[in-house]
Amino acid sequence: MNAQFKKGVLELIVLKSVVNKDMYGYELVEEVSKVVDVNEGTIYPLLKRLTNDHHFETYLKESTEGPPRKYYHITASGILYEENLEEEWVEFASKVSGFLKEKKK
Repeated sequence: MNAQFKKGVLELIVLKSVVNKDMYGYELVEEVSKVVDVNEGTIYPLLKRLTNDHHFETYLKESTEGPPRKYYHITASGILYEENLEEEWVEFASKVSGFLKEKKK
């Protein structure tokens, strides 16, 4: 996948992943990888920025498989941000798809 396409939609996929379920970092990497190919080095800086922007809150939870894990929880601000991003993405994707279909004729 084109790196610029991936970069443009990655934030939305991360936000959407956490809307219904708090997740820890590596779990998010696995979830996002189902849609676009990413690695931890891509996701963790994004999680830090979303937390710094108050779209996520974090908390530690004990793990049976090692040290406590940092979980990400979406805030009210994050939900609003995710809804706006999704609306923008749907409109953008629709316009691009319409343009491509029109130019195919």
